[in-house]
Amino acid sequence: MAESTSERGGSGGLKSVDRALNVLDLLAQWGEGGVSDIAGELDVHKSTAFRLLGSLEGHGLVEQTEDRGKYRLGFGLVRLAGAVSSRMDLTRNVRPVAERLAKEVGETVNLAVLREHYVVNIDQALGPSAVTTQNWVGALTPLHATSSGKVLLAHEERREQQRLLKLSGLKRYNGQTITDPQVLEKQLTGVLERGYAITVGEYEEGLNSIAVPVKGADGAVVGALSASGPAYRFPLERMEELATTLLEAGAEASLQLTHMRG
Repeated sequence: MAESTSERGGSGGLKSVDRALNVLDLLAQWGEGGVSDIAGELDVHKSTAFRLLGSLEGHGLVEQTEDRGKYRLGFGLVRLAGAVSSRMDLTRNVRPVAERLAKEVGETVNLAVLREHYVVNIDQALGPSAVTTQNWVGALTPLHATSSGKVLLAHEERREQQRLLKLSGLKRYNGQTITDPQVLEKQLTGVLERGYAITVGEYEEGLNSIAVPVKGADGAVVGALSASGPAYRFPLERMEELATTLLEAGAEASLQLTHMRG
């Protein structure tokens, strides 16, 4: 079967991705399969199936069996699954703490981790005051303008901090955003001294937040637990009053992760 031009470029890129995912699904069902088997199932030419398998093999996602010409899932998938599993473990173990914290402070509580040069929220719990709120799960937010980002950034080595900030830049979101590297550096030092970070409308005007670190069994910071709310209900004074509560929740979440590895 000959491929059309549209399959080789443009929408063809999406078709290739879709087919590659179908190959993984088929091998998961079959255990192993040959080029002809896969080509027949996908209704493509054998050369297309061979290229798909070659690409997947190059990334370690499939491998050839001892019987040449047959393929099975590769150990590269274990690496990918491990990355997801660690975040799932983090979410599962911290969620009870986040839910209790949300009830106690009455606001939205998020669990976030570092992803490349962004903060990504991986779980969210709503307090009784947060009846209608934005769903932050999966959202990528800036390191320098969020409380979670400042916590995660503060616990990186200075060289790594500079690398991450160079990649992300110090974008100004509004008049409250910190864009001066020296001011930000001083804030990060303060985060380490106090144990928590606070932002007052730096990312979204009228939205304030406070965050604390969550540590793994080895003592390294693996995430940040934050509480956020509208400025009229969650002013700076209120956040500072809740700092001890947040720190206790962060310590409890860290303890849960320690027990998980024990």
